[in-house]
Amino acid sequence: MRDSKRKTADPLATPHYLVRRLSSPHEHEAGWIGSNKDCVEISNFRIEGSDHRPATQAKLFYSDEGLHGFFRVEDNYIRCLHTKINAPVYKDSCVEFFVKPKEDKGYFNFEFNCGGAVSCSYITDPTRVCGGFKSAKALAGSELSRIKINHSMPRIVEPEITKPTTWSLDFVVPFSILEKHIGPPGKLSGQVWTANFYKCGDDTSHPHWASWAPLTARNFHLPGCFGTITFE
Repeated sequence: MRDSKRKTADPLATPHYLVRRLSSPHEHEAGWIGSNKDCVEISNFRIEGSDHRPATQAKLFYSDEGLHGFFRVEDNYIRCLHTKINAPVYKDSCVEFFVKPKEDKGYFNFEFNCGGAVSCSYITDPTRVCGGFKSAKALAGSELSRIKINHSMPRIVEPEITKPTTWSLDFVVPFSILEKHIGPPGKLSGQVWTANFYKCGDDTSHPHWASWAPLTARNFHLPGCFGTITFE
């Protein structure tokens, strides 16, 4: 007999993800590697957005070189205008990876538009103040230029594409970038960090905001809402 009082899933439960180690950094060159079990679904859409719900998946791996990330988006409305480092890429068709390696340190917000432009700061207090955050430091261009980024879309997409289009982006963030701000990460196997994956497009014709780990407000900068990632 079925239990009529069966519990439903908690929509705000903390998700977990296993970050597998690559056998070689060159494995990254194969593109969308791994199996479906390596994916996270970026499917928690905020009600403040439009009815556009692009199916978005992400994967994360690691090697001695750094963090290897992959995004794949089944989109319908794609726009991309920003090309400079630390430009407001979140206004374009954008995917993002926020990560907090150490509990007593800040977090990094790696944001990539579909054309491969990147923006990132090291944030220790995300309290909103006029012009930004209470305590945040934008990463220098010399740091962000060391991130390897591959993207399937052109650097600029204007006018907006308004038909079903699948696009992808992958990146390699060297550990040395993180180390400059939080110290040596140490042996990663067994470590547990917190992180979140996002999809947005503030200035597209159909704005939307989605996350892997659910949010309590339309604000990506909520480290208390991050999920956990464990290194294999």
